[in-house]
Amino acid sequence: MLIAQLSDPHIGLPGQLLYGRVDTAAFLARAVQAVAALDPRPDAVILTGDLVDKGEPAEYAHLRELLAPLPVPIFAIPGNHDAREPFRDAFAATGYLPPDGFLHYAVEDRPLRLVALDTLIPGKGGGELCPERLDWLERTLAAAPDRPTMILMHHPPFSTGIDYMDRYALADPAAFAEIVARHPQIERITCGHLHRVIERRFAGTIAGTAPSTAHQFQLNLTPGASLRLMFEPPGYQLHLWREGDGLVTHTVPLGDWFGPYPLRPPSA
Repeated sequence: MLIAQLSDPHIGLPGQLLYGRVDTAAFLARAVQAVAALDPRPDAVILTGDLVDKGEPAEYAHLRELLAPLPVPIFAIPGNHDAREPFRDAFAATGYLPPDGFLHYAVEDRPLRLVALDTLIPGKGGGELCPERLDWLERTLAAAPDRPTMILMHHPPFSTGIDYMDRYALADPAAFAEIVARHPQIERITCGHLHRVIERRFAGTIAGTAPSTAHQFQLNLTPGASLRLMFEPPGYQLHLWREGDGLVTHTVPLGDWFGPYPLRPPSA
């Protein structure tokens, strides 16, 4: 099973530039074009939050237009810039979102089980998994202990050393870690939010963040540093699951690059 992960596109209204300088729609269109052209074709695309910038219905309509060329199923979760009800309306036709309440769900009909979490706190930059959400996660994981599983969530459950973003992290990651540690079938926890590729061991598995399809955040590990955006190469991730091999993740930069070339020059 091959999964493409797109994260943090921050789509605004048509023609709108984020922060007056980032054409997030053009960046997402390029990412969609790249993923749609992949050979082999992904079996699914996951979107790990901050799909739009202000949570407005018109932004979600714009987002759906940009995602339309993708020829495979899309599974999405909200980030702190999203809003639950407009999000639910935008993806209602897909059939996997619950009709009310938190936007968590499990995708059961794939070789790799997907368990999607809603970490949104309306109006806040940080995230949480409250007792109700943690209880749902425990029950959902316990229902399929032998199924290899990927967890999707926007806020990563670990500190990164980027102080500004660590102030807007997942609250009480220890409670989440206790559940994860009880379920060794979890192959990976894949997140967004950080606009960078960051990985670490977490509760017996691997947790990591994907790059944004648009702007990245500056890597600055100076305590107390302010947050700045960078036009480093945007990207996406490919997660390859194979029976017996487990899950392998590739990070792919978006752009036009020289190559591919053979390793040896042609003989004279």
